[in-house]
Amino acid sequence: MDYFIGALKKYADFTGRARRKEYWMFYLIYMILIVVISILDAVIGAGFLSAIFTLGMLVPSISIAARRLHDIGRSGWWQLIAFIPLIGLIILIVFLAQDGHDANEYGENPKSGAPA
Repeated sequence: MDYFIGALKKYADFTGRARRKEYWMFYLIYMILIVVISILDAVIGAGFLSAIFTLGMLVPSISIAARRLHDIGRSGWWQLIAFIPLIGLIILIVFLAQDGHDANEYGENPKSGAPA
């Protein structure tokens, strides 16, 4: 849960780097929460709770993905490749799953313990 809260604290911070574990733990917790909220939405018949949650998490999701791409030495703008049908999403997932590089233009490697 610390990874999720940490990403929310950096709500609109598109600078720096995010480790692979930080990104995927955020995504896992996000998916669990959206499933729980969708079930709750269906049970109470509201129909808008999951939409509000998804819209509220849009900016943090984009910012942590940008920081994750920075960790592998790519610009956050590479997220736009997901708009290419099928192939773009596969390429983006491969990028997000790669291991981080040493120091690059976006800062020191977060694994080294140095501040990003």
